[in-house]
Amino acid sequence: MKLIQTDRLDLHHIEVDGLIYLFEKRDDSNVLAGKGFTNPFRVLIDFQGPIASAIPLIKEDPSLNKWFVRWIVLRSSHEIIGSTTFHGAPDEYGAIEIGLDIESAFQRQGFGKEVLRGMWGWVATEPSVKILRYVVRPSNIASITLINSFGFNLMGEQIVEHNEVANVYEMSVDEYRKRFTSR
Repeated sequence: MKLIQTDRLDLHHIEVDGLIYLFEKRDDSNVLAGKGFTNPFRVLIDFQGPIASAIPLIKEDPSLNKWFVRWIVLRSSHEIIGSTTFHGAPDEYGAIEIGLDIESAFQRQGFGKEVLRGMWGWVATEPSVKILRYVVRPSNIASITLINSFGFNLMGEQIVEHNEVANVYEMSVDEYRKRFTSR
């Protein structure tokens, strides 16, 4: 998969074998060998978040991995500071949902916005993607502020893990392109 670059970040895709190895061994040494960056915060090792849901899908169909996990690497230090992923392939309406996790020491520095711009910039070129979706709990004020900065529309609510309610925000890919890809 192509490396996605933003002003300060490199978003490195994790290949199928590497993702399975991370999940099963909880060790990144083989996956990071020769990559030129490190994982001092143990991203995707101590908390595997998005990997657990991706593994069964990519074991069944490895071609789905293109939508899944990328390490967020701070280019200046060559350190992994988080991860991002789409929650799967686009659904029957062409909607695709994104998630991201940035280590607390790097939050509120604009990295989340960079990650979203990079990932959405790439996925907006995929013909099967028509709608960008962002789901966030109402208590996550920082994430709501972030998604509002893009001008996404609040579409409603959905139930997420632990039977909690989350807000669903969406924007069409066409609208996203008009607003952000010509800059």
